[in-house]
Amino acid sequence: MLMAHPTVLRNLVERYEALSGTESTDPRVAQQLRDTAYTLCVTTGTREITAALAAARSRLDGEDAAAA
Repeated sequence: MLMAHPTVLRNLVERYEALSGTESTDPRVAQQLRDTAYTLCVTTGTREITAALAAARSRLDGEDAAAA
């Protein structure tokens, strides 16, 4: 399986967290959140956002530990 670059994963996680933390009723924000969730799922090989976030964070933690 192809693995996304850690920078890409970090950016997606940060974007998802920022978008999900907003209380906007703007449909464009809702669409951006869905698109980001979908992209996270695709890049981590998962089907649900909770699994995608867990997989991304696990990969990022492993990358951070390897860099230390």
